[in-house]
Amino acid sequence: MGLSILLGVSKLTRRDALGAGLALLAGCASPSPGGAGFRIAPFSADVTPPIGHPLLAGLCLPAAEIADPLFAKGFVLLGGSAPIVQCAVDWCEIRNESHDRWRAALAEAAGTTPTRVLLSCVHQHDAPLGDLEADRILRAEGLPDRITDPEFHERAVRATAATARKAVSHARPVTHLGLGRARVEQVASNRRTIGADGTPRHDRMSACRDPKLREQPEGTIDPWLRTISFWDGDRPLVALSSYATHPMSYYRTGKVSADFPGLARRKRQEEDPSVLQIYASGCSGNVIAGKYNDGSPEMRPVLAERMHRGMKTAWESTERRPLERVSFRAASLRLEPRGAPGFTVAELEKKLDPATPANQRVLAAMGLSWRKRADAGYRLDVPAIDFGGAQIVLLPGESYVEYQLLAQELRPDQFVMALGYGECAPGYIPTERHWEEKDSNLNDWCWVAPGAQPAMTSALREALRSP
Repeated sequence: MGLSILLGVSKLTRRDALGAGLALLAGCASPSPGGAGFRIAPFSADVTPPIGHPLLAGLCLPAAEIADPLFAKGFVLLGGSAPIVQCAVDWCEIRNESHDRWRAALAEAAGTTPTRVLLSCVHQHDAPLGDLEADRILRAEGLPDRITDPEFHERAVRATAATARKAVSHARPVTHLGLGRARVEQVASNRRTIGADGTPRHDRMSACRDPKLREQPEGTIDPWLRTISFWDGDRPLVALSSYATHPMSYYRTGKVSADFPGLARRKRQEEDPSVLQIYASGCSGNVIAGKYNDGSPEMRPVLAERMHRGMKTAWESTERRPLERVSFRAASLRLEPRGAPGFTVAELEKKLDPATPANQRVLAAMGLSWRKRADAGYRLDVPAIDFGGAQIVLLPGESYVEYQLLAQELRPDQFVMALGYGECAPGYIPTERHWEEKDSNLNDWCWVAPGAQPAMTSALREALRSP
């Protein structure tokens, strides 16, 4: 069955697109041939939390040790109508008001608008989660749970914005775009497996010790790691790599870590210090390393080496082309909030009680933080940078890998890098098939209602300008 049929692309109508509330914001830069007039400002800031800070919104142990530092890495692309910012943060998620604050600060630093800031998280679990409103909700109820330390959050935002602002003053010319890709072997696998009775299961996790689940096929994944690089003549300046998998080997340890993608990125950085290495996770809400990872500490360097091999091979396969134009578009996406039993505002508020288990209180606060915005008609951005022949598109939340594959199918004529974990407030964003199969991962970390698939598809069509 073709992916377009699976996702219902062929059934979209003009009414579907209008119903999704899509609006197009465009900016096009067309400097002289060869890319003259384009400049890039790479930046990197340390955003490691202090000891004691909550990890994964307090659902992991608080930070007790720094296994390795966390970074916010990105670039400002200048030239044309307005600058564009891309930034990937080694945090689990950045949501709601926190997402607004990060984008506003980076936009101000770069001299652009928040819409033109592609902010995403790598999604490591032994890392902070930013949701200022959810933390405020817990504090207002006098509950002991904490999600985000506002003071640390603001320090991280300002530090990242300051490095971006400084980088802009030293921006380098960009004349060429590099495109490379490589298969990553024995890392990604889908959560979905088939049980002994022939029915689908969705319980293969990032760390999986069940031999029967590990024996199952990889399932639906995108096996390709993609790298887009920016060059000044024959001198590389920035490399942005992306691969679709949850970035966890072992976790919930209290040891702050960038996990195996961070280790792979660091090795690439050490191999060529003059090129800023950025890593951004692809759409991988339902993709994990579980088939190849038993959760033992020994597996982290093994997975890191496999990821590093993919990064290096993609780099070695890079083909350069003159950067002659850059266009920016952002589709406006409406995702309806989930109102099923257990997810109504009244039920979420009821969970803000000392007698309720702590994890449920935290999840309720995050759900209420999202509902406050969604109920007011909030729309998310689906931004895309179009380089002519290659595009970067950013999707919200834990979008399932089917949307990444769809993005590539919508523009088979182009090199499409789809990133996930943009505005993370919606949580998991599955396809309709996952609702029908009663995907067990949707029991808690999903705050959007069934029916998001047509809106997501329309937004991708608009952002990518699919014919």
